[in-house]
Amino acid sequence: MDNISIRSAGNRPPRQSRTGLTSTGARKAGSKSGRTRAREFALQGLYQSLVGRNTLEDIDAFTRDLAGFAKADTLHFDALLQGCMTHAEALDALILPLLDRKMAEISPVEHAVMWIGVFEFQHCLDVPWRVVLNECIELAKEFGGTDGHKYVNAVLNGLAAKLRVNEVTAERHAPGR
Repeated sequence: MDNISIRSAGNRPPRQSRTGLTSTGARKAGSKSGRTRAREFALQGLYQSLVGRNTLEDIDAFTRDLAGFAKADTLHFDALLQGCMTHAEALDALILPLLDRKMAEISPVEHAVMWIGVFEFQHCLDVPWRVVLNECIELAKEFGGTDGHKYVNAVLNGLAAKLRVNEVTAERHAPGR
C-alpha cells in the first residue's frame, strides 16, 4: 500500500508558487484587480468589434455573461468599451503617426490594447501613466503575439509623453532619476 501512495505522489504536477503568477509569468486570476479584469473584458469586446464588426450592444450583452465578469470593475469596463468604440477614429489618429506599418497590418489584439492605453491616457486621469502603460503591456503579453507587447510599449510610451505631458515630465525630472 505504501509503495502505491508514494508512486502516485511522485506523479503529481509540481506545486505552483504562491507569488500570484502562473508558470508563464501572467498574473493568476485570483490576484487580478477589478480594473485589470475590466481591461481584459474590454479587450475581448474590442477584439469582437475589430474582427467581427459586432455592435456595441451585442458585445456588451455577450461580455457581461462571461464567467468572471462579476469580479470586474463594471464602470471601468463601460468607460473603456464604450469610449474606445465611440472614439475609435480619434484614437487611431493618435496611434497612426507612431506606427512603422499600416494599421491593417497591426494585430487586432495589439490594436485594441493600444486603444485602451490611449483612451486611459486621455480619460482616466486617476490612473497613473506608468500603470496604464504596464497594464497594456501585460494585456499584450497575455493575449497578443510573441513580441506584440514590445510594439505596444513603444507606441504607448511615445504617446504618454504627448498625452500626459505634465505627469511624464515631472517623473523624468524627479530627484534620483
